Amino acid sequence: MLKPIIGIVVVLLVSGCLAWAGSQGSFYIPPVPLFAICASIGFLLHWVVFIPSFIFQTEHYFDLTGSVSYITTVAVAAIMHPSLDPRGFIICVLISIWAARLGSFLFVRVKRAGKDRRFDEMKKRFWRYLFTFTLAGAWVFITMAAGLAAITSMSQRPLGIWLAIGMLLWVVGFVIEVIADQQKTQFRKDPDNAEKFITTGLWAYSRHPNYFGEIVLWLGIGIIALPTLMGWQYATLISPIFVTFLLVKISGVRLLEEGGQKRWGADPAYQEYIATTSTLIPLPKKS
Repeated sequence: MLKPIIGIVVVLLVSGCLAWAGSQGSFYIPPVPLFAICASIGFLLHWVVFIPSFIFQTEHYFDLTGSVSYITTVAVAAIMHPSLDPRGFIICVLISIWAARLGSFLFVRVKRAGKDRRFDEMKKRFWRYLFTFTLAGAWVFITMAAGLAAITSMSQRPLGIWLAIGMLLWVVGFVIEVIADQQKTQFRKDPDNAEKFITTGLWAYSRHPNYFGEIVLWLGIGIIALPTLMGWQYATLISPIFVTFLLVKISGVRLLEEGGQKRWGADPAYQEYIATTSTLIPLPKKS
């Protein structure tokens, strides 16, 4: 019980420090910076949804809550900012498109599957499950921190080359993520593939191309936001680093790799796939 409680405190402290840093240069809704107001939305929504999720022992609305949090946060920022500039508007649109697509995709997937195996044990433990929801709130805030700093900023800058580079990265990352998700969905629809692992399409060049796409698109958001940042706001550029660390070391890649070894570890074909296929970045097969 102690570890998840400590984890919650650490997550809130780190998020609080980043909220303070990102509030430098933010428009104020007296007496609170708009950035700080928006930073709290993801936490509040996840804590509200946690209550029925724990009572009814369900994880069906976990991913959907994350998407709603992203969209609600940028909506609040856009509505409450009296002079939202084109850069801020573009970031709001990009985040909303990504969140709506991914949230609906994950919601449909878990509904079709009936459950998400990641939550089988943790949803039975109050503090561990609360920590998971709190971490998800932090995920929402920290992931979009750089973009949120730009949206809520009082300063405006010409769009310029940084927008073009960031948009290109976002589009490339988004397309890779969507294609990878669709390829895996189609693969799983075939009953003959029920106990098989995917090695076709983008998955022939990366074991986790969808996560690579997500990392790239958030890097794009950070680059779009860069020209508006000042002082301590540069700390919000931790966003793409945070996404990479969480997807690779904490949740996505690590958990799926462990699960893959449990399911197919004795299969020589799986071991060959692991040995010859890049973990994250799509690359040609290793010889």
